[in-house]
Amino acid sequence: IYSARKGLKVTLIAERLGGQVKDTMGIENLISVSSTTGPELTGNLINHMNDYDITVKEHLRVSEVIDEEIKTVVLSSGERIDTKTLIVATGAKWRELNVPGEKENIGNGVAYCPHCDGPFFKGKDVAVVGGGNSGIEAALDLAGIVKSVTVLEFADTLRADQVLVDQAQARDNITIIKSAATQEVTAANGKVNGMKYLDRDTNEVKDVAVDGVFVQIGLVPNSAFIKDVIETSQYGEIVIDEKCHTSSKGIYAAGDVSTVPYKQIVIAMGEGSKASLSAFEYLLANSQRLEELYEAQK
Repeated sequence: IYSARKGLKVTLIAERLGGQVKDTMGIENLISVSSTTGPELTGNLINHMNDYDITVKEHLRVSEVIDEEIKTVVLSSGERIDTKTLIVATGAKWRELNVPGEKENIGNGVAYCPHCDGPFFKGKDVAVVGGGNSGIEAALDLAGIVKSVTVLEFADTLRADQVLVDQAQARDNITIIKSAATQEVTAANGKVNGMKYLDRDTNEVKDVAVDGVFVQIGLVPNSAFIKDVIETSQYGEIVIDEKCHTSSKGIYAAGDVSTVPYKQIVIAMGEGSKASLSAFEYLLANSQRLEELYEAQK
């Protein structure tokens, strides 16, 4: 939308419009919108986008990016698109446990975003799977809302920063269980009621009665298609500066696929706007040369 409003010729390529947002049921922290859902927000975004002359290519993936001054984007259909600038906003997906009961109960007790879904569990017992920084931060975040938090960590030590571990251990309503391999999420009447884990020290399978399970074992950025073209972090996030520039001139990245901290819808929206403005700035500064190259490549 920002690019189109600048008068640029814009093509949007998406395997599925809405992406991860579309799978988020309750959204109550999008500033100025007190409550919405992922499908509703996605519909509103599409309606807004339809106000502008934007070419949309849905149900397609980018299989290759050829990085020259005029970039070539190769689609899964075989189509090739030449472009002066490219913005990568492919998001990320939550790393899943891949245990029985997880996928079946997403939205009914299984959640991945404590900021988004924590308030729905006010006064209830929940579990957090993962003892890294994101897991312990989630436990601390949830502890102020819910009745109790049980943290399950696969390893025999927590991987989170010590300052976070100290805070978690000081909370009366946070219990930390180490050497715990999650086996199953259980449910009754369409709602999560607990989980089973293997105590790796004793080989016993144990139960925890909880109303919600927050999976916090990391994000997987959707960057595989371009990781050989631009710099990515050890976690696969596209490395950007404060203006969303990547390591390649004319390629920008925004949102959860990038190194921007705090993976939130409102932040990703702002980063997308910023990336568009940066791309426009680049096009203004290099307009004549890029136009000559673009025409020559046709």
